Amino acid sequence: MNQEKIDIAIIGAGPSGAVAGAMLCRLGYSVVVIEKQHFPRFSIGESLLPQCMAFLQQAGLDEIVYQHASDLAFQHKNGAAFHKNGVDTHFDFRQKFSDGPGTTFQVKRADFDKLLADGASNAGVDIRYGQLVDDVDVAGDKPTLTITDENGDCYQLNAKFLLDASGFARVLPRLLDLEKPSDFPERQSFFTHVKDNISDTGFDRDKILITVHPQCSDIWFWLIPFSDGTASIGVVGESKQFDGALSSEQILKKAIAETPNLKALLENAHWHMPVNTLKGYSADVQQLTGKNYALLGNAGEFLDPVFSSGVTIAMCSASIIAPVIHRHLQGETVNFFQEFEQPLRKGVDCFKTFVKAWYDGGFQDVIFYPKQEPAVREMISSILAGYAWDEANPYVAQSERRFKVLVDLCQ
Repeated sequence: MNQEKIDIAIIGAGPSGAVAGAMLCRLGYSVVVIEKQHFPRFSIGESLLPQCMAFLQQAGLDEIVYQHASDLAFQHKNGAAFHKNGVDTHFDFRQKFSDGPGTTFQVKRADFDKLLADGASNAGVDIRYGQLVDDVDVAGDKPTLTITDENGDCYQLNAKFLLDASGFARVLPRLLDLEKPSDFPERQSFFTHVKDNISDTGFDRDKILITVHPQCSDIWFWLIPFSDGTASIGVVGESKQFDGALSSEQILKKAIAETPNLKALLENAHWHMPVNTLKGYSADVQQLTGKNYALLGNAGEFLDPVFSSGVTIAMCSASIIAPVIHRHLQGETVNFFQEFEQPLRKGVDCFKTFVKAWYDGGFQDVIFYPKQEPAVREMISSILAGYAWDEANPYVAQSERRFKVLVDLCQ
């Protein structure tokens, strides 16, 4: 079997793989990315957070996004709007506590992911599409991947370091038995793209709209507009809350019909794509690092789509790990747990506090509280904008304790 020796192997060419690959390639390493699918390919997670733009800049991938945003129908985004039982509110991400970008884009992930992958290729990353990782051996001094290409031929990659950026495929957790149950209930989403034909002049296309179901406050919808007049629409709830006898399209349309603001907004929508479903997506692992390997983004832990944190966590994981790998390969002694896993989990845990509070109802009380303190509002806006690693923000540094106090005040 043919064997290749490289510096870095990455499984998956999504955002975390592209960002990590570009950063490491620019540091002078040979990087090979193994991607099972061909790009472009459909994916959800379309509403980016402003913090993403800082990570893209670090990887040298921000300019390609700005250059192609218009022709790929990426929608300028400056905040998040919320609706519950006839009440509307919103957060403007430009009015936030943390330094950094206050705007970003709502993107069609098929085009966005291909754009980042192409940018990584331009930086020197070798991306191999249509190839499958059959086995991974991390017992030796260097990780070894056994791969089957599109012709059915097998070969091996011997790498100095291995990154799993495979997203929901979770290649290393599956092959190395690293998975552990998430502490979130099993939820299911139903989603599609529509030609929205929204005529309401009060609808702000520069913001994602999150709507709470009028009868069930733990069921919610996303409505993500794009600049070409289309939009991503989806509903999320526990699997048991949906009628399994209905088709995915019937479930989504029924839920929209039960929700007055969305029913009105989408009354003229043209449904031109099939409705997809994703179930049981929340996941966790026993560890994010091991001997010469690390897990990035969704391959490690995925929380919930409610605050669009998935892509931000993915890019942050790539941003943190790249300089640590660099120092490791230069012969320095590094502690991957202390220098990668712990810092990454601080932000993930902050997001987790907010996600749990959303479903408990406490965060909904905070969002719709009519007498919000401006300084606190800016701190909350920062976290919603993705700045969950800014420990100067009290709601990041002590998220669970401080947020409980805030919820109590609002209730």
